[in-house]
Amino acid sequence: MKFAQYPSLDNRHVLVTGGGSGIGASHVEQFYRQGARVVFIERDEAAARSLLDKLDEQGRTKPVFLHADLRDIEVIQAVIADHCATCGDIDVLVNNAAHDERHELDSVSVEYWDERIALNLRHLFFCTQSVVPGMVRRGGGSVVNVGSFSWRVGLGGMPIYTAAKAGIEGLTRGLARDLGQQGIRVNTLVPGWVMTKRQLELWVTEEGKAEIQRRQCLEELVMPDDIARMALWLASDDSRMCTSQSFVVDGGWS
Repeated sequence: MKFAQYPSLDNRHVLVTGGGSGIGASHVEQFYRQGARVVFIERDEAAARSLLDKLDEQGRTKPVFLHADLRDIEVIQAVIADHCATCGDIDVLVNNAAHDERHELDSVSVEYWDERIALNLRHLFFCTQSVVPGMVRRGGGSVVNVGSFSWRVGLGGMPIYTAAKAGIEGLTRGLARDLGQQGIRVNTLVPGWVMTKRQLELWVTEEGKAEIQRRQCLEELVMPDDIARMALWLASDDSRMCTSQSFVVDGGWS
């Protein structure tokens, strides 16, 4: 297959959260291949270093890795501010980081609720808050919030995760309204069941694959790069009049 190259992404300054593995690593790699200046936040240093080693082989200046835990808002605000002071304002924010840990209703404590919301929803707001002043200075920008089809199709076994992912779409619409007059677009990218390494190791059984074939309109599996390629379009000038929307990449499941 041949995929698009977006001239407007060349040298665009892109921040990806949770960029060390899974879908996040695909975001980092796909933007890097477009010629963007990529920075990513990741708490798993080993995964981040492995990705950087891989990308360094492609002969371009490799992305910048910021080691931080997105649950610590003060640290995140500081690392973003320090990076922008050195490397310039952000043009594109991909709020990707999340963790779909399974949990049962009767096992959830207040502390666990707060930690899951912090990991799956809260940081999207504060990362956006951190980059908006720079986007305003640059005359606009694009924020891509990565949601999930899980709440749309009624998946069980992780109610805090699905609540957080549903909340992302509300956050997107509110921010899009508030920021539109400043030239900042905000959209939600909604993945289906994506074949990341983690999903393949933990959840994608033969029964799961049969369920995918039954539910999706398209028989091929959804891969991390399929999600990242939609993020490329949403970050590029080609989508300049798209905001406050949800773009689903799930093979036609939902």
